Amino acid sequence: MLRSVLLYLSEQKRLQDFVLGWGFARRRSRRFVAGETLDEAIGVVRDLNVRGMDVTLDHLGESVESEDQADKATDDYIKILERLAEETGVKATISIKPTQIGLAIDRDLCLKNMRRLAESAHERGNFVRMDMEASCYVDTTLSVFYELFDEFKNIGAVIQSYLKRSEEDTRELARRGAPVRLCKGAYKEPPALAFQKKKEINDSYVRLLEILMDSEAPAGIATHDDLMIEAGKRLMREHPERNAPVEFQMLYGVRRDMHAKLVEEGYGMRIYVPYGNEWYPYFMRRMAERPANLLFVLRAMGGK
Repeated sequence: MLRSVLLYLSEQKRLQDFVLGWGFARRRSRRFVAGETLDEAIGVVRDLNVRGMDVTLDHLGESVESEDQADKATDDYIKILERLAEETGVKATISIKPTQIGLAIDRDLCLKNMRRLAESAHERGNFVRMDMEASCYVDTTLSVFYELFDEFKNIGAVIQSYLKRSEEDTRELARRGAPVRLCKGAYKEPPALAFQKKKEINDSYVRLLEILMDSEAPAGIATHDDLMIEAGKRLMREHPERNAPVEFQMLYGVRRDMHAKLVEEGYGMRIYVPYGNEWYPYFMRRMAERPANLLFVLRAMGGK
């Protein structure tokens, strides 16, 4: 129930406008968002790199409404790639939402902009992850990805275990050897399309991870769930001959103790670091995903 309420609130534009202007909320968001500027984000990346963690930068933003906005968002990401190439002691890839670069407007617009990003990243020896959004965008996102993956191998996809279609999608991505980030999913979806119970989502997650581990597709185990972390460790032990890289992936500010623990144990650890002034929808989805995050904010509001 609480998850549904928070996901609903994440989509309310008037509430977003109010919260974005509320200084307290902006300060609390820094738990999960690395500031509003690229300079602030670069500082966070540098610190995480020193502590043995890889990073993926996410310039926060949602669906754009015009071709000009999509092109600008793409230009902004190219500037991030240029900046990363210039910085010494900073190592990070980028992650983009397809609707940020035009998917909700026109598939070909998104394809054009995604190709620009893939080319820019390739020139600089970098990597671009295409994020996965609500279920209505899955088919088009994957069609863009498959078309570009035939040209570029420095791009990756995301699969959400709560979607019932994901087993078929995972098998196809694994067959192609495409890099996959496996997560549970953070959008409100109907029962016809998505598992609703935690056990069903977890069972799907492990099933999809087994498919990936049986392939040579690079795998990102994106979870904060102890059961899924242990499943990932078990499958790595069961596939010692596997050549493709496997790493754990977690969100900035969530379970920071586990970030360090996994690095100490010798596992690859990647932190997704979001930044930008469009942090409200992202922040609300993090509250919906994990009640402990909401508890943290409520305690802060009480001065504890």
